[in-house]
Amino acid sequence: MSFLNAEMNENELSNLIIKQAMKIHTKLGAGLLESVYKECLFYELQKIGLFVEKEKPFPLVYEEIKLECGFRADLVVENKVIIEIKCVDALIDIHKAQVLTYLRLSGCKLGLLLNFKVLHLRDGIKRVVNNL
Repeated sequence: MSFLNAEMNENELSNLIIKQAMKIHTKLGAGLLESVYKECLFYELQKIGLFVEKEKPFPLVYEEIKLECGFRADLVVENKVIIEIKCVDALIDIHKAQVLTYLRLSGCKLGLLLNFKVLHLRDGIKRVVNNL
């Protein structure tokens, strides 16, 4: 299955991402490591024809210097949507701040914070928007 990815906006992409994440959560449940969900989501998104980068680094530019500080987004889809995967009891403000940092550094507008350590994945989804 393949899509016209270049023409898809962030909301259309996020709907596809969430659908695939729910599929994974339904099959695997809530008790695994973040790295497992990341690999499975990477696989599923590529399988439907999306361009996905894993552990994509983002340098920090401070004044005139470029710092390789180790900022790495879990997944970046079509250079438009940042995905940060968590397996925690509850999402907290620092998780949202992390996604906002990645959005600012990447120039992307939309981030999805996905917490797989929930009974129903719909309760673990947080959309984060970069309002530049």
